[in-house]
Amino acid sequence: MPRHARIDIPGLLQHVIVRGIEKCPIFLDDQDRANFLSRLRVLLSETETDCYAWALLDNHFHLLLQPKQRTLAEIMRRLLTGYAVVFNLRHHRAGHLFQNRYKSIVCDKDPYFLELVQYIHLNPVRAGIVGDLETLATYPGAGIANCSGEHPCR
Repeated sequence: MPRHARIDIPGLLQHVIVRGIEKCPIFLDDQDRANFLSRLRVLLSETETDCYAWALLDNHFHLLLQPKQRTLAEIMRRLLTGYAVVFNLRHHRAGHLFQNRYKSIVCDKDPYFLELVQYIHLNPVRAGIVGDLETLATYPGAGIANCSGEHPCR
């Protein structure tokens, strides 16, 4: 079955989901998560992309992104390729790290924005990675933009 073409133009708010191949972990420790967030931070700055929420779980992650100047495909290609190369070298493995291509869902910012931010941010609680909201507040693998409009990944 052929893949459907993506709607991928700058300015669209998109919920991005990426899974590990065969549901295997893509983050084995805090160093992996820090490496991923560092790469993301640099890319967001270089590409003038807004990040409103993120959640890094062991075998997948969620991002809520709004690219301003570049396409999401360009951003994700750089992020995923760079991360996979370093992950494979660090953990002495070879081959694909991610299952299929990333999933992206174009979102309407007005009616669903707050619900989507909450959904993404609460993923570690639902997955049992953190036990409660107090622990989530200090968990480095999830975050949201603050009310001042400052972007968390920058």
